[in-house]
Amino acid sequence: MAMSMAPTQLPLNLPHIGGSDRADLIASPANRAAIELVDAWPDWPAPLAVLVGPAGAGKSHMGGVWAHISGARVLSLRDLSGLEVNEPDARLFLVEDVRPGMIPERGLFHLLNHVRAAHGYCLFTARSRPSAWNIALPDLASRLRTAAIVEIGEPDDRLLGAVLFKLLSDRQISVDPALIEYAVSRMPRSLAAAGALAAAMDTEALARRRPVSRAIVAAALERLAVGRDAEPPDELRL
Repeated sequence: MAMSMAPTQLPLNLPHIGGSDRADLIASPANRAAIELVDAWPDWPAPLAVLVGPAGAGKSHMGGVWAHISGARVLSLRDLSGLEVNEPDARLFLVEDVRPGMIPERGLFHLLNHVRAAHGYCLFTARSRPSAWNIALPDLASRLRTAAIVEIGEPDDRLLGAVLFKLLSDRQISVDPALIEYAVSRMPRSLAAAGALAAAMDTEALARRRPVSRAIVAAALERLAVGRDAEPPDELRL
């Protein structure tokens, strides 16, 4: 007699969208200076600020929260090529992921001149300080030297655990704190890895139709090679 087996549930790959409100920022020693920068706006020490940190540290999320609070226009480096800002009330900008060798210098210089003339503000996110960007345009290099630099560090266990807990809660998944500690001790020091792991845990739990257990966490870690070889997405927006 053939055995009947319950079909495995096929999880749908639905997008998970997090928040960009100030309340979505989770503080730890690693990102406290960056949160203080967001909270201090518009009382910044300079009209240009640069948020510097390693890949996966949460720079894009932090910048997104500031853009949400301030109403800033979000730009990429590609947007700066041939950029013309004609709106007189456009005075707040977020430029994400500024990298040496990829900077359209004249476009960036034009933007900073516009911000200066409009008495506005601009926030950059980057993995390195402006002094390491190898800027050839002297006037642009001079502008960048006036920027306020704020460092954001590699996420610590407290931040990773809090972020993972929040991401799972957003997915309506209840997890024992001991499992959060187990996951954090085996994952890379990256908020993007926390996002990838939360999604994998959700997928595994749905496929098995079981609450999240140590076996599910272990399977999620193995599935994504989060703890070893795979490189997670560069940034995470909570």
